[in-house]
Amino acid sequence: MFTTTISIITLAITLPVILAANCPNIVTRNEWEARSATSPSLSVNPPTHVVIHHSASSGCTTKSKCSRLVKSFQNYHMDTQHWNDIGYSFLVGEDGNVYEGVGWGKRGTHAPNYNSKSIGICVIGTFTSTRPNDAALQAVKDLIACGVSQGKIKRDYKLIAHRQVKSTECPGKSLYDEVKTWPQWTSQP
Repeated sequence: MFTTTISIITLAITLPVILAANCPNIVTRNEWEARSATSPSLSVNPPTHVVIHHSASSGCTTKSKCSRLVKSFQNYHMDTQHWNDIGYSFLVGEDGNVYEGVGWGKRGTHAPNYNSKSIGICVIGTFTSTRPNDAALQAVKDLIACGVSQGKIKRDYKLIAHRQVKSTECPGKSLYDEVKTWPQWTSQP
């Protein structure tokens, strides 16, 4: 009886760790010192689409530099674009960290006609002629897998790039070519 109880307790403790094994490190809004803002909830939740972007800016390989860039994106989006918050759900640095934008279940301002039913993941940097490093690419893949495993993204989601839904070069040719090789990428958003 005692052994069975210990086994059940051990299972209860290890099960959440096993389910979250693919989740990347997420730097919270508080950690990167986000401004206070509110974003409406997604109309379709869990979202049916994942939209990949690049920031078309300098890149970053340290948490401190990535945090400064994410903060500058939020300032630009709120002060210049007059959006209610940073436009992306999450941002990914070449330091391998994921930075929480509006987060899970919230509507971003990243892809016209898709904002209410998607999450937007922005890789920090410009990826027209080079692709993001392996740490960033793995963090994006892990974030998507984490979202699916936790029910925050539909299991049969469609993976698309920003350029597929708006006239833009985003996410850059190299990142776009990479994303087209991933499971669940679709040419028909």
